[in-house]
Amino acid sequence: MSISSIIDHTLLKPEATREDVAALIAEADALGTFSVCVSPSMLPVQLPEGSKLKVAVVCGFPSGKHSTEAKVFEAAQSIERGADEVDMVIDIGAAKEGRFDDVQDQIQAVRDVIPAPLILKVIIESAALTDAEIVGVTQASIAAGADFVKTSTGFHPAGGASEHAVRLISETVAGRVGVKASGGIRSFETAQAMITAGATRLGVSGSRQVLAEEAGNAPAVVSGDTY
Repeated sequence: MSISSIIDHTLLKPEATREDVAALIAEADALGTFSVCVSPSMLPVQLPEGSKLKVAVVCGFPSGKHSTEAKVFEAAQSIERGADEVDMVIDIGAAKEGRFDDVQDQIQAVRDVIPAPLILKVIIESAALTDAEIVGVTQASIAAGADFVKTSTGFHPAGGASEHAVRLISETVAGRVGVKASGGIRSFETAQAMITAGATRLGVSGSRQVLAEEAGNAPAVVSGDTY
């Protein structure tokens, strides 16, 4: 199975235009990725007729320093405008202070406006956290009903996904929810390393290059679970 089936083909640049998003969707459809991931202001989007693409959108992005009420409104509006999945950023400062109950409460508030089977992914910005903080916010995400824990926005100066963080998140979730690696995945080798570490979804902007590299390598080992 190609790793295209677990890729969220992503465009979150501030300068992105509607024409850029249309091109992203066309490319994602041609590549067979699981979804496209775009900014909430780009909704609603037009998918090709008969397309199986899902639409993911970010929330509280990229800083996470938004009020709970703002994140709830943004998530609810995105669902109303056609999003199938919401990738929300936690309050990273709350995590740094060890206020995991507050992190959980905010995730729960967003979860409450995203009815199943629609998907909530929680971006924890793992590169900015210690191992203990990663475990704490991962546990908070599970308790609040998240469907995935996601490593990174890709915009933080501390960096994006790492094999260590993905492995730690994967060990903590223990199969209860999915693990999304995102931020800095620019090659098939890196994508495969993240999958081996436990990622069940990948956030990739340069999907065409990664999949072209995959075509020249042995088949990837991809979990059948996409949560």
